[in-house]
Amino acid sequence: MSEHYNIAIIGGGPGGYVAGIKAAQMGARVAVIEKHLLGGTCLNYGCIPSKALLASAELLHHIRHADGLGINVAGEVSFDWTKIQARKDKVLAGLRGGIKGLLNARKAAILSGTAKLDGHGKIAITKNDQTTQITADKVILAAGSTPARIPGWPTDANYVCTSDEALHWKELPKSLLIVGGGVIGCEFACMMQAFGVQVTIVEMLPQLLPNLEVAVAEALQKSFEKRGIAVHCGTKIDALTIAGEGIEAKLSNGQTIVASRALVATGRRPATAELGLESVGISTDRGFVRVNDRMETAAKGYYAIGDMNGRCLLAHAASAHGVVAVENALGVGKEFTAPIPSCVYTFPEIGAVGLTTEEAVKKDLPIAVGHFPLSFLGKALAANDPEGFVRVIRNRETGELLGVHMIGHNATEVIATAGALLHEKVSVKELAHIVFAHPTISESIKEAAEDAMFEAIHMPPRKVARIAV
Repeated sequence: MSEHYNIAIIGGGPGGYVAGIKAAQMGARVAVIEKHLLGGTCLNYGCIPSKALLASAELLHHIRHADGLGINVAGEVSFDWTKIQARKDKVLAGLRGGIKGLLNARKAAILSGTAKLDGHGKIAITKNDQTTQITADKVILAAGSTPARIPGWPTDANYVCTSDEALHWKELPKSLLIVGGGVIGCEFACMMQAFGVQVTIVEMLPQLLPNLEVAVAEALQKSFEKRGIAVHCGTKIDALTIAGEGIEAKLSNGQTIVASRALVATGRRPATAELGLESVGISTDRGFVRVNDRMETAAKGYYAIGDMNGRCLLAHAASAHGVVAVENALGVGKEFTAPIPSCVYTFPEIGAVGLTTEEAVKKDLPIAVGHFPLSFLGKALAANDPEGFVRVIRNRETGELLGVHMIGHNATEVIATAGALLHEKVSVKELAHIVFAHPTISESIKEAAEDAMFEAIHMPPRKVARIAV
């Protein structure tokens, strides 16, 4: 007889394993099915390995610029790529063990194998050519996504690869063409340049980080170019071939790029094709399983969370979706409406939450934009990190806080403050009246809020207000 569970979760990534722990906390008999490694893409091929490598790269970058703080580093600063990779692998193994321990402590079953829906309430699990079946009252789909590849391009990962391979390179290339200037492309550019790789980014759209505030993207591009990273925005790659010991790309602007390797960072696709969705009457939209705010699919008793539902392809969104899906599956009605912050771990870092200026204008919202440069901030100057700024977007008629966007030192940590305030629907006036500790980077959010109200304390009076009509 097959094992029966109250909730079965397909996928053990940041959505699936969090859902498993939450379901067990709430008293459900739960199984988490994972075909590869616990932690999913985020832990094994995304968020964590990239941040481990970026930590080494950023330290190297700061050491090379330590003279700005009066620190003299004698001799050539070098690094050991093998040790950097080994440290990263140790971090991943430790976190995987931690997830397993948390699930075991809650008595959540961890089932290894490839899961496929096999009719309502039934799941077939295949491992080593052996298939077993389990049944469940409710099913949460958390299959995640995979890197997008470009049809017709070479598939030899020694020359043309995705982040899945690049995060675990045994040797660094001398030069790298990055196809796509989104979050993955920009983080890799920052990392690889610090390790001495000659980097070129080609982005088809007019700016880097196309979904973020234009001013933030422009500031990052200037920072990149200052460090020797070549950036081509508004440019397509007409052809990419393997040539000799590397690759050759012909660009739409007439230039030809020759590099040791190419990294394709053009986005991710939902991993839904092999799930057997049709067996329970679930259809897809461009591969995504669409859900409502309760994470419910069109099939009763089935929920979809994380990357595969297409709402927000971020690990922390998947975890939040997982909690909401479990609560609804177990009868605690809850809708997901929380704002999701975005972080880019370049140096300088980027943090963003809420509407961008451009999105607000498209919605015909009457806005004022507060802007505060970090070069005016005591903590940023003391830390020798004055690069960047904060923008606060205010609805001029209602006073509502619409969005906060920043680039600069510790932005990925500081943005949590803005996210919490946006979540609680705090007005810009209320934000401006909050007392922030001094000296901190977080003060810049308050300063930008004051500027959005034309009441800036630590900025000279503006002749023209930043108002978008």
